[in-house]
Amino acid sequence: MQKNIIRRFVCMCAGNVIMGLGVALFKLSLMGNDPCNAMHMAIADKIGVPFFIVSIAVSSVWFIAEFLFGRKYIGAGTLVNWFGVGYIATFFHNLITGSFAVPSELLPRLIVMAVGVLVLSLSVSMYQTADMGISPYDSLSVILADRLPVPYFWCRIATDVFCTVVAFAFGGIIGLGTLLCALGLGPFIAFFNRHVSEKLCGISSEAARETGSCS
Repeated sequence: MQKNIIRRFVCMCAGNVIMGLGVALFKLSLMGNDPCNAMHMAIADKIGVPFFIVSIAVSSVWFIAEFLFGRKYIGAGTLVNWFGVGYIATFFHNLITGSFAVPSELLPRLIVMAVGVLVLSLSVSMYQTADMGISPYDSLSVILADRLPVPYFWCRIATDVFCTVVAFAFGGIIGLGTLLCALGLGPFIAFFNRHVSEKLCGISSEAARETGSCS
């Protein structure tokens, strides 16, 4: 793993850039975003500030928990995700809306969402497989799983449900996209792990499993 640190760093950065594109596509579909970003967008719309500012601010709160209870999960990927994804998503959203008409009919929106599922799955796969730090939000469910006699799956569900409830309370869009992000990305991420990300990072499946990046 250490021999491929440059490849892993590039893969992590690329994964976060692609993640920003995936978030923008879900927003354009008007069918709900992943729970965390759906919450950020709902808060941003409610109080009238840019999405990326809310993303950084809320992630700062999550980072306190990561610093106190999950310091071993902090790395370069933590910082890139924390400060970069919200801004990148805003950039792609503005770029796309400035160049193309936003779809209003159901079928085009479903297509945009489907592309978003693939893009977001690829980005998560690259970011996780690189194993260079967990984002402040992603660390919450990992820390809970470390400290509670509860499987990671249920800890992740708990944090996602919390974000979904907050997003709904702030008037955010909760829809099929939110459900797919919360429950349906796993098989796609596993596919990209095996066929794309492990090759890009220059690591074997066995090494990825040992670091936990394929979980």
